[in-house]
Amino acid sequence: MPDAVDLEVVRQMLPETPYGKGVREIKAPMVLDINSCEGMLVRNPQDTAEWGIFYNGKANPERQRFTIAHELGHFILHRDQRQSFNCDKESVYSGADTIRVIEREADDFASNLLMPGDLLREWISNQRIDLHFLSALAKRFQVSFEALCIRFIKFTTQRAILVYWDNGFVKYEWRSSSAVKTRARIRRTDDPQEPLPGTLAADSTVEQEWDGTEMSAAIWCPEEAPHMKLREFKHSYTTGDRVLTLLLLESAEPRSWDRSWQDGESFDSFDQFVSNGQLPVR
Repeated sequence: MPDAVDLEVVRQMLPETPYGKGVREIKAPMVLDINSCEGMLVRNPQDTAEWGIFYNGKANPERQRFTIAHELGHFILHRDQRQSFNCDKESVYSGADTIRVIEREADDFASNLLMPGDLLREWISNQRIDLHFLSALAKRFQVSFEALCIRFIKFTTQRAILVYWDNGFVKYEWRSSSAVKTRARIRRTDDPQEPLPGTLAADSTVEQEWDGTEMSAAIWCPEEAPHMKLREFKHSYTTGDRVLTLLLLESAEPRSWDRSWQDGESFDSFDQFVSNGQLPVR
C-alpha cells in the first residue's frame, strides 16, 4: 500500500499551482492555543501574498492532521471569499448557512485529500471486512478510526450501516449506497433512538466486538426478510459514553420501486483538484 498523503508537500506546492495564483507562500502550520478553535486559515494583512495555517495543539495527531487538510481546503475553495477562516467545533452545525456550507465543503475536501477514494476502493475490494482491518487502514492513512469508518461506508459495495451512539442515543446513521438501494435502515422505536433489544449495541457487558457477531438482519432492519443475516461490530471509546456500531448485511437486490439509487455520484471539489495530477505521498 502507498503511504499517507504528505500534507507538507501539498502545502509547499500549492503556490506553484493555478490553485495558488497570487500567493507566494503558505506558512508552515502553527499551534493555536484557543480551546474553542480547531483551526484557522489567515491572510497576512501586511503581506497579501502570504497565508498562514493554525491548529489546536491539544488535539490528537489525527485531528491535527485533519484540521490542516481542512484549512488547505479553505485555501483552495474559499480564499477569494474571505481573508480569514476561524473553524470552531460548532460552525458546521450551528453557524450561519453560508458558514455551514463552506465548513462542510472544507471537511469533504479534507476527507478526500487524506483518504483518496480510488485507493480506499482498491484496498477494501475483495477483503473480508472487520474492525481490525478498518483500524489498520485508519493508521495507514493517519486518520481517526471514526473518519475511516465513515469513508468506508461511502465507498464500499457491500450493504453497510454505521451508527454512532452518544450517551446511549443515536447521533448519526450513515448508509452505503447498496444499503440505500435496498432500503436497509435501522429500526426506529424511539426519538431519540436507543439501542435495539437483542443487539450488541444494547448489551453493556460487551465493550468491543471487532470480529463481528452474526444475527438475523431483521433484528436491526425492519425491511429485511427473516432469512437475511448481518454481522454486527461494536467499538466503545475509552470514555464509555460513545459507541460505534457497524452492520454488514448480506447482499440483496435493489428495491424495484426505488430509483434514487440510479443517480450518479457528484464530481466533488477534491476530484477537481487532483484530476490533473498525482497526490504526493510519503
